[in-house]
Amino acid sequence: MEEISKVQRNYQGDIISFQTSSGRIISYRKAVLEASEGLLQGVTLNENEWGESELSSLSVEDGTFNDYPSIF
Repeated sequence: MEEISKVQRNYQGDIISFQTSSGRIISYRKAVLEASEGLLQGVTLNENEWGESELSSLSVEDGTFNDYPSIF
């Protein structure tokens, strides 16, 4: 099963895509979909205040992807 290994952020610092352990680059929405289908390991889905699904990392205590390296 794949894990998230790197992130890509936009100029505002929001995550827009991920690189998986197999080298695939997937959008944030695709990652949410794959996590909901049980295809991504090491992440969990949470609902934000607007009712949207958000990804959190299980590898770090605060659940953020701040310590993940950048794709580029």
